[in-house]
Amino acid sequence: MRPSPSASAPSAVRAARPAAGPAIAAAVADLVIVLAFAATGRASHGEADAVAGVLATAWPFAVGLALAWALPLLHRRPLAVWPAGVLAWLGTFAVGMLLRAATGQGTAVPFLIVAASVLGIALVGWRAAALGVRAARHRRAAH
Repeated sequence: MRPSPSASAPSAVRAARPAAGPAIAAAVADLVIVLAFAATGRASHGEADAVAGVLATAWPFAVGLALAWALPLLHRRPLAVWPAGVLAWLGTFAVGMLLRAATGQGTAVPFLIVAASVLGIALVGWRAAALGVRAARHRRAAH
């Protein structure tokens, strides 16, 4: 039985691979944002059936998010605004809207604008905020 490629890879190569922890945390944060987006939208319209309704609203966007996360670029630097944040946003929004249209769900222009704005601000914004926090910590540590 041959050892797995990672077991036989030189330590420098293994060290260059990104750790899974930040990618998992970022993917979970992104999914929480998608679920919060769906829940907030449903609540603002007074729609009932909280859990099932939120999942019914969120699934097209969650599929878009999952497809975006299938891109290797998101795993390399999952906390980066570019490309991770922008790709997560665009994939979530574009695929989500295509799936909503394909399944007869609403894609009215005001919803398109709100969804693009809210998802963009949230999915890119939390990464920008994290970048600011890291930069501030780095500056404090340097002094």
